[in-house]
Amino acid sequence: MLNDIRARVGYLLARKLMSSRRVVQQPKIWRWMEGQFSRMAAIGDPKAQSFYGHILLFRGQGYGARQEGIRLLRLAAENGDAKAAYQMGVISLGEDATHGPDGAKAAHWWKLAVEAGHPLAAARLAQLYMAGGHGLTRDTQQAEHYKASAARLGL
Repeated sequence: MLNDIRARVGYLLARKLMSSRRVVQQPKIWRWMEGQFSRMAAIGDPKAQSFYGHILLFRGQGYGARQEGIRLLRLAAENGDAKAAYQMGVISLGEDATHGPDGAKAAHWWKLAVEAGHPLAAARLAQLYMAGGHGLTRDTQQAEHYKASAARLGL
């Protein structure tokens, strides 16, 4: 219990320090901050997993950091984090050396994001269903449904 409290306090302090560019540019402080993000993500907090997953995906150095970022985003998305689910959909449509674009996976992740209230996921899902492709059949009825969802969610 004390470790959980320590992890939460350290995480909140590190998140607060993110607003200072000067602090983030200090290597020792940044390493400490990453440790706090990592520790909070490791105890299973979906918001911390999403936040640290995005950092590793976009700012991490090397293939291992990218893969860890994707793993954390997947965990957060499975636990209801809308931003992480949206990003997993984007990753699913991407292409790299290990896989090609997968429209069905993207649709799965974006549906989770829409359920969590992410308006851009609804718009992207509508576009995906309207165009079809990448393993997903064209479905204008689903496209209209998600277009309406995007409007209802404020997009």
